[in-house]
Amino acid sequence: MAKFSGSSFLVCLLVFVLLASTSTIEAQVTPVTPSNSSRPFNRTLFPADFIFGAGSAAYQIEGGAFIDGKGPSIWDTYTNKHPERIKDGSNGNVAADFYHRYKEDIHLMKKVGLDSFRFSISWSRVIPTGKYKGGAGVNPKGVAFYNNLITELLSKGIKPFVTIFHWDTPQGLEDEYGGFRNRSIVKDYEEYAEFLFKTFGDRVKNWCTVNEPSIFSLIGYDLGLNAPGRCSDYVGNCLGGNSATEPYIVGHNLLLAHLAAVKVYKQKYQVSQKGKIGITLVTDWYTPKFKTESSYNATYRALDFNLGWFLDPITYGHYPKTMRDIIGNNLPTFTKSESNSLIGSFDFLGLNYYTGQYVTALPPPTGNHSFYTRTTSFFSYPKGLEAFLLHVKKYYKNPPVHITENGVGDPSTLSFDESIKDGVRIRYHYDHLVAILNSIKLGANVKAYYVWAFLDDFEWSNGYTSRFGLTYIDFKNNLGRRLKYSAYWFKHFLLK
Repeated sequence: MAKFSGSSFLVCLLVFVLLASTSTIEAQVTPVTPSNSSRPFNRTLFPADFIFGAGSAAYQIEGGAFIDGKGPSIWDTYTNKHPERIKDGSNGNVAADFYHRYKEDIHLMKKVGLDSFRFSISWSRVIPTGKYKGGAGVNPKGVAFYNNLITELLSKGIKPFVTIFHWDTPQGLEDEYGGFRNRSIVKDYEEYAEFLFKTFGDRVKNWCTVNEPSIFSLIGYDLGLNAPGRCSDYVGNCLGGNSATEPYIVGHNLLLAHLAAVKVYKQKYQVSQKGKIGITLVTDWYTPKFKTESSYNATYRALDFNLGWFLDPITYGHYPKTMRDIIGNNLPTFTKSESNSLIGSFDFLGLNYYTGQYVTALPPPTGNHSFYTRTTSFFSYPKGLEAFLLHVKKYYKNPPVHITENGVGDPSTLSFDESIKDGVRIRYHYDHLVAILNSIKLGANVKAYYVWAFLDDFEWSNGYTSRFGLTYIDFKNNLGRRLKYSAYWFKHFLLK
């Protein structure tokens, strides 16, 4: 995921042009020392075992959508059958062509000095219909791709971090029983996850069960702006759906799928493979716009509906009281066994953060909306990340946290030079790394930081209209790669 755009042509104080005749970007970019420190700002300020990486998602970068036995996902169907629903009418059929160019991209990761690369596995590439069928449903060419990718990463000293599900439900399961709208998917997901553990777990030591279940549920089934494009008629022009019920059914089944994968990993693989498993959640940081009771209450509601929706069940075994009170019978319930098993069902917590929102209250709607707030986005709000981490520390038992996404996008309308000289991105990451340092000093248990993203990519319903990568992809000229100033800034930062 990524959703935060900026203007990289703004001049940033962190970029210094040392020599006008310098032939490489690397020589033009240097880190600086924070004003409150006598030490250079680099990785040595962080704990020695802190991990620095960058992220991606299969549909956003791989391409190769209809070759080598891969089956369609709901995103393949959504973008190719309904291009009008994507901002620029595009799709991920080719994307950044990581499927064919992964060695070239891993070479660039090595050049930057990344410790780890976060990527997702396309369910329908390894199991085209989504049904494992005792192994008969497996696509050997898809398995070979991920085996080769993992081997290449490890050969360059880069640790693979695998997301099992990043929004691309196999179309076969969507057609058969409605995908995540049906509890039947929990068993199919469990068998898929176990196949990944058996096949790749000897080398993969960090697993994420689900990426951003709240966004998948809300944007795909409440607002209908992402695949599979479902919502009620009163919300918008969607491809069917019920915004009052489906998001919560989908979210519930995602939690049960998460639980199923965690159980099988811990019972059968974790001891021998010595890996860890978690889930990645997301929220903006919400701040009341007015010092009124209604604004504060709206802020709490926003946090519960975006973060607590999934973090409360895996910490306390139930949904937030706010959600139960507002949604009522439309919110599914857990059995006592499920509730007990969900508590602590993660070794680490992945957290994605982009920006903050001012919050004001709105009157309760006449339709079936679940919570009623109006939000106004900040451009960049690093203090929100610090507050977010301290909130998790205080209210959610201070689990080990991996920042699995954090980044800023530039509009694709910028020139090549403006895109490459991405000072705003450098400033953004610098400010957020400082915020993480502050949170660690205050006791937050932060273990890793993954930039979103390593490559410019297909940004879901925004298509290719926004660039989040440390690496420029020339989508108009043979997908050429070029590291941006921000990549070289990270290279300096990561040098010990």
